[in-house]
Amino acid sequence: MNGTNEKHNLKTLILGASIKPGRYALLAANSLHRHGHETELVGRDCGEINGVKIKQNTLGINKIDTVTLYLNPANQEPYKNFIFDLKPRRVIFNPGTENPEFEKELIEKGIEATEACTLVLLSTNQY
Repeated sequence: MNGTNEKHNLKTLILGASIKPGRYALLAANSLHRHGHETELVGRDCGEINGVKIKQNTLGINKIDTVTLYLNPANQEPYKNFIFDLKPRRVIFNPGTENPEFEKELIEKGIEATEACTLVLLSTNQY
């Protein structure tokens, strides 16, 4: 496959997933689902979004194209090595998650680090 169809076969990991109404992580999960993107969800909340269970750990998560962050820099720290090992194509730092040091480390490892809003990228067909 190629083009748009290929993109839809690539998973997105939402770190900081939440079932709380109004949370941007929940809005992003719903928007990714509507746009046909498969997701993995990791967060503190118990529950599921669009039939996908929120995990409290990263066990068994692999083959991720994009990691989209909804964690502040301090809460990103425990996931850094996991993300490095995961080797996603890109990591999206949503508003409020910007972390220049982590972004630099990702780029040095050949991983695209983008300060952007997942919701905007999806709504403007730039995802």
